[in-house]
Amino acid sequence: MKYLIGITLAVLVCLFFFFSFKSINVEVWIKGGTIVDGTGRAAYVGDLAIIGDRIVHVDQNLGSHISAKTIVDARGLIVSPGFIDPHTHSIGDLKSLSRRQNLNYLTQGVTTVMNGNDGEGPYNVDRISEVLLANGIGTNTAFLVGHGTVREAVLGSKDERPDSAQLAQMKLLVDQGMKEGAFGLSAGLYYAPGSFSKTDEVSALAAVVKPYGGLYESHIRDESTYNIGLVAAIDEAITVGKEAGVPVHIAHIKALGVDVWGKSQEVIDLIENAQRSGVLVTADQYPWRASGTHLGNALLNRWVMADGKEAYQNRLIDERLLPKIRAELNENLRRRGGAEALLITADCWEEKFIAKNIKQIAEELQMSPEETVLYILRNGGARVASFNMNETDIKNFMQQPWVMTCSDGTKGHPRKYASFPEKYERFVLEDPILSLEEFVHRSSGLVAQTFGIPERGVLKEGFKADVLVWDAKNYKALADFVDPEKMSSGIIYAFVNGQLTIEQGMYTGALSGQVLRKTANK
Repeated sequence: MKYLIGITLAVLVCLFFFFSFKSINVEVWIKGGTIVDGTGRAAYVGDLAIIGDRIVHVDQNLGSHISAKTIVDARGLIVSPGFIDPHTHSIGDLKSLSRRQNLNYLTQGVTTVMNGNDGEGPYNVDRISEVLLANGIGTNTAFLVGHGTVREAVLGSKDERPDSAQLAQMKLLVDQGMKEGAFGLSAGLYYAPGSFSKTDEVSALAAVVKPYGGLYESHIRDESTYNIGLVAAIDEAITVGKEAGVPVHIAHIKALGVDVWGKSQEVIDLIENAQRSGVLVTADQYPWRASGTHLGNALLNRWVMADGKEAYQNRLIDERLLPKIRAELNENLRRRGGAEALLITADCWEEKFIAKNIKQIAEELQMSPEETVLYILRNGGARVASFNMNETDIKNFMQQPWVMTCSDGTKGHPRKYASFPEKYERFVLEDPILSLEEFVHRSSGLVAQTFGIPERGVLKEGFKADVLVWDAKNYKALADFVDPEKMSSGIIYAFVNGQLTIEQGMYTGALSGQVLRKTANK
């Protein structure tokens, strides 16, 4: 018996050494990097291996018994999941043959972008996906169904409540989008036509996404004191979540304008009370003092913009309405910090106005600030950066464990090109309120968990190989408000679905992005 036991043990030892030292064949071997895996746990030095579009190994050491087609020496570099941006406006770029690479996001380390935010998302997800995949895209993308899109399809831009038949039609469109793989319903209640809706309408449509495991994402009705006020608008979003029975996600959380500076703690308390009561509430945030929008959205009350573009333009020249429009416009200028706080950034017919603020343009035209704004709006408008946030509020929101990174990237604002490295530079390195691990988690794993994006956001065996290798010393935001379209630096390697997309800091030409679909069945 002892003899048999001895032979058995010897065989087991031989098998152990045989398999331990047997050569493992992989396609990519990332060696000796500082692994920050996206879960928030402490970084460690280790290796990662990829076969096809999957991570097949991530651990402290793969050993020397490995064979790989591509070997990346990551010593002194960070190895992390590809970042996931929960709030972008990149669908136009992805549809464009010249911009489908999505390089402004890839060079930030973003390998997945959410589209359809602010109520603008499609309900015909299949059709858009076919177009994107036929042409190829540089990053993954996912979609939210847009409340504004659905409302406009049924009601147009009218300021009225839907009747029961119209609401039923809107529900069918939301249901179509969810069946085709959307991750939830987005609303832009600050913008027309979403601003014309009542809370019960939004709750009824949000309830449609519940059987699919979707969430309700909201550009809230008021981030300042435009109508119901910041705190009431947050409460409305929570109410929608309660009534619909779905998680709530607050878009680009902020306290916008001088009237609400310092209210971040009141908002945080309200959200955390809701969390304790059982409502899952999260938020995203970009790390800039300035928001970005169209000039009209910033300074006109929504009644001016009802019923379509022609009616809107007619109101801007109607002498009976102009006294009211001017008074409201002046109040909105005050609310946002004055004419100096609004910088023209893009989409202006008069190029000489770009990179100037309203006060400067008013002085140049010898007009009052309100007449300058009306002059610009009557001639087609412009995009603006609105410097309306307080640093204390920005930091207070950022430190909450349920707040993740986003860009809300739009033309003319550096957030489209630089939000992730800007957050890292300012709030991990210069004024460290976040650790490296927290920054990565809130830019990857937390987003995947919140939106229900499977097999991404974390470095884990069996997960999709969206992987970054980046230089923590040179990961920098190069875009600013003077030159908002400079690519960021510091991403040395990026893999999207296992394909090498950035190599030694240069784009390889790969178009390996996929359209991600919500997998929960009704």
